[in-house]
Amino acid sequence: MQMDRDAFESLVDRALDQIPDQLASLVRNVVVLVEDEPPEDEPDDLLGLYDGVALTERSDMDGGGLPDRIFVFRNPLLDYCDDAAQLEEEVRITVVHEVAHHFGIDDDRLHELGYG
Repeated sequence: MQMDRDAFESLVDRALDQIPDQLASLVRNVVVLVEDEPPEDEPDDLLGLYDGVALTERSDMDGGGLPDRIFVFRNPLLDYCDDAAQLEEEVRITVVHEVAHHFGIDDDRLHELGYG
């Protein structure tokens, strides 16, 4: 499937807007970035990545530094999806999945919840 970067970033923005305000207000010092490809040391089909210290693992020493980062990988998501509706859903799932890692929710639990 094909989609230009601006349209894809709009999907990511919409996914972020769908996070309930009560939950979004708890996200601290996190930036969401769209990259075309995952890092070379990661699988080529990786859809997203949380790079940071989960809130459940932070100490008083972890505050105030550089922001945690959530990456959404455009090309693997485009390769994975057959149409725009599927892409929008997969972007939403990927964003929720990575935000959940910020809150300390692991992959096993996310799979149980349908965000695997």
